[in-house]
Amino acid sequence: MIPQLLQDQKKFFKTRAPYDISFRKKLLNALLVELTKREQDITNALYKDFKKPEFESVLTETAVVIQDLKLTIKKLDKWAKPKRVTPALLNFPSSDYLYAEPYGSVLIIAPWNYPYQLAIAPLVGAIAAGNTVILKPSELTPNTSALINDIIKTVFNPEHVTVVEGGVDTSTKLLQQQWDYIFFTGSVNVGKIVAKAAAQYLTPTTLELGGKNPCIIDQTANIKLTAKRIVWGKFVNAGQTCIAPDYILIHQSKKEAFYQAMKTEVEQAYSSTPKQSKDFARIINTKNFERLSKMLVDQNCIIGGQTDADNLYIAPTLIDEPELDSEVMKDEIFGPILPVISYQNDADLDAIIWSYNKPLSLYVFGTNSAKAKQLIKRYSFGGGCINDTIIHFVNHRLPFGGVGNSGIGAYHGQYTFDTFSHKKGLVKKANWLDLPVRYAPYTGKLNFVKKVLKWL
Repeated sequence: MIPQLLQDQKKFFKTRAPYDISFRKKLLNALLVELTKREQDITNALYKDFKKPEFESVLTETAVVIQDLKLTIKKLDKWAKPKRVTPALLNFPSSDYLYAEPYGSVLIIAPWNYPYQLAIAPLVGAIAAGNTVILKPSELTPNTSALINDIIKTVFNPEHVTVVEGGVDTSTKLLQQQWDYIFFTGSVNVGKIVAKAAAQYLTPTTLELGGKNPCIIDQTANIKLTAKRIVWGKFVNAGQTCIAPDYILIHQSKKEAFYQAMKTEVEQAYSSTPKQSKDFARIINTKNFERLSKMLVDQNCIIGGQTDADNLYIAPTLIDEPELDSEVMKDEIFGPILPVISYQNDADLDAIIWSYNKPLSLYVFGTNSAKAKQLIKRYSFGGGCINDTIIHFVNHRLPFGGVGNSGIGAYHGQYTFDTFSHKKGLVKKANWLDLPVRYAPYTGKLNFVKKVLKWL
């Protein structure tokens, strides 16, 4: 089935129908109409999958996609237009251009934590760039995945865009095929599997992964506001966000005040019994619940720590001073658990942050702008914020992506279109002048050429 689907799409791509900008815009507009019409269905599906609050579903899923889709439709003609660039003097006289052309057959593998947004947003860019797409949504969110499948069938012909549902076996079969581009969002471990499969055919990839994102709070921070913004950024989606703060590094003089502020803000957001709150999501499945529960063993939970296996509930939790070799500090947490470690100086920060691979995000809280900028420049990471968390994700003018172990490539806004486009360089040489210096025989020309090259 999968090989035939891919062959049908390759055949359709060769008709060059997806190259037509008006064809792309027509389908993107049809997709916009369908997604707008079915927004309530989407939020309902997300709630069925892991009790995601409707407010969070709109804010972090449907609204993000609609905004991105409208921007793409508005800007597509400009993005796709050949760009004239300054020619090299050595090519005089010439006109030089960059052409954006589609790669061809694209595979998009989406994750479960934002199963709608992280499936549709890259899909929009791939279609806008003129590719055909096979989309593999997550099997861990069956209601959302089935709805995405239904939406795509309504808007697109399968030889252009189609959804393939299934588990690990399906992903394995998909990765065995020869693609022109692969876009994957998920864990580092699976990202390595995708990269290995892509390497067999030298297929270009974008890998949106994760990591242990540090959140530094220095002695100048506004603790009350810091706590409010961290509670939102960490516990939205029950902490199942790749750019959520993974651990806190707080100046020792501010730790006790921070704990008090966090207790207040958690209760303000989710009440004294977060398990009863309609605004707090659940863990995606039993496997992840058990993984997270192990992180709480023998830890000093300043806030939370309660669990309920039947309801896949883990309370918003703060852990005081965990050992660096403990379970909670080994890998990305990806849940509503937040370790807090105090520090005294920059050497303490270096010792901890540099002990991990480059993270997807980093956050700094403090009112000393010079110090905050120094920290942002000191460490390598995908993207981040000063005095807030995760909000850099919503600006389409900022590329979103990791570095090193946290990912390869970036997208959002025009960056998504660029990701799914090969930029083809072209020189158009004029005929009215043809300088003879480059042609053989070369006798007597070398010194002249050296002087010209030094001058350029």
